[in-house]
Amino acid sequence: MTEVRLRAVTAGYGREAVLDEVDLVVPTGTTTAILGGSGSGKTTLLRTVAGFLRPLGGEVLIGGRTVAAAGTWVPPERRGVGYVRQEGGLFPHLSVEGNIAFGLPWPRRRHRDRVLELLDLVGLPAELADRRPDQLSGGQQQRVALARALAPRPGLVLLDEPFSSLDTALRAATREATARALRATGATAILVTHDQGEALSFSDQVAILGAGAIRQAAPPRVVYGEPADVEVAEFLGDAVLVPGTARNGRVECLLGTLPVRGYVPRGAVTVMLRPEQITLTPGGTGRLDATVRSVAYFGHDAVVELELDGSGLAEQVRARVVGLQPPEPGERVGLDVAGPVRAFPAAGRTSGSDDVRPEASPVVPVPVPAPRVREARQP
Repeated sequence: MTEVRLRAVTAGYGREAVLDEVDLVVPTGTTTAILGGSGSGKTTLLRTVAGFLRPLGGEVLIGGRTVAAAGTWVPPERRGVGYVRQEGGLFPHLSVEGNIAFGLPWPRRRHRDRVLELLDLVGLPAELADRRPDQLSGGQQQRVALARALAPRPGLVLLDEPFSSLDTALRAATREATARALRATGATAILVTHDQGEALSFSDQVAILGAGAIRQAAPPRVVYGEPADVEVAEFLGDAVLVPGTARNGRVECLLGTLPVRGYVPRGAVTVMLRPEQITLTPGGTGRLDATVRSVAYFGHDAVVELELDGSGLAEQVRARVVGLQPPEPGERVGLDVAGPVRAFPAAGRTSGSDDVRPEASPVVPVPVPAPRVREARQP
């Protein structure tokens, strides 16, 4: 059971703190993605959990054991942690087998079986065992690095942007192979990334890190659909933001009177919805009418910039539509909003005691996989 828990962790370099009293829980057997911009403290957090960096304050617990706190320090090699770097970090003078088996604590005669088991686990053919790293593709090298991290059966695997140097197709295939391998071993994992799509698709929990603090940590659907504030909403994906007024558990704005998901502040608000919530119909047959000003085509989808009739708000209302047959610039369309929106107090205004929560969305816990039965045989 390898739960990871950070309690009021402050960490940095010298006297400069990068993390400021961070609290975070990664449940056993789940994957948490740490998502943030450059300089937000993502790698600092990962290095603190790994033991490469001593925290300035707070506690780090792995599997219920305190590994870092005032007066307590467990070195990295005794934390039972596997670490996969961005560039893989394979030893160029060793074969694939030599890299994977490096540091295994059991007799050498058992290494080959474990190496072949791991190659199969990460989706690589057995014949690669005798090749050198420079004879592998980038995606193959990253899978070997993952296999090496998994070789001693760690309870926790840390992934420091391991897919960022790969091209799009290779990144997706390597990410899927990594997710399958982690599920098969039952290891707890923490992924550091700056890729929003990667964080949402790969993890059971997404933790948004900004200015050295966790802004929100929740399952992907909750973080995306119910962001904690405007900054999180804009960071995690494309967001449509319009002014409005909240009353009686609903908001009124240029898109109409709309239901609100979760907490509803009264009075002036900023209304947030995702572009895919705006649906379009040809010829202006929706609840509202609009004119298409521009279309950005991406193949699988398209982002349509709209001007509502009489609003004068060109380029402030965007819809995301399927890319098969997007509308053309100048075309008239009807517009509807699907599903509830989010509402935040308008700039310069704080929430008050008269704010309400109509049918607030339930708290969705991070899913914890059922216990896996591990093989009794140990090398």
